[in-house]
Amino acid sequence: MSQPTNAAGTEGGADDDALALAHALFDAAREGNTDLLRGYLGAGAPANLTNAAGDSLLMLAAYHGHDEAVQLILHHGADANAANDRGQTPLAGAVFKGYTSVARVLLDAGADPDAGRPTAREAAAMFSRTEILALLG
Repeated sequence: MSQPTNAAGTEGGADDDALALAHALFDAAREGNTDLLRGYLGAGAPANLTNAAGDSLLMLAAYHGHDEAVQLILHHGADANAANDRGQTPLAGAVFKGYTSVARVLLDAGADPDAGRPTAREAAAMFSRTEILALLG
């Protein structure tokens, strides 16, 4: 029996399916699609899954302002302080974009405002995020 082939005519099958699932999860995190995330994370998809740039599901959800998705991903075991390949944390991403509610969820989950580069505290000062600076203490 031969291996399944992908659209390019090369062997792949299960690898292609896994890649498609990963892309779907990253898109769901970016879009705040909690239904899709809940289903796959509940079925055992890794909450700390990262893309080629080191961005985790949590980073993508935080950076795009989806506090409910952030909370869901954290509930499934995501590391609130996991930095991407550029040293940026989900909290710093939320601060950069000005998402106070996301910052609050991350802080409640134990995110360190002094982790990464720039830190969330540095980003809040740099971009005059006074409400978030107050949250950071």
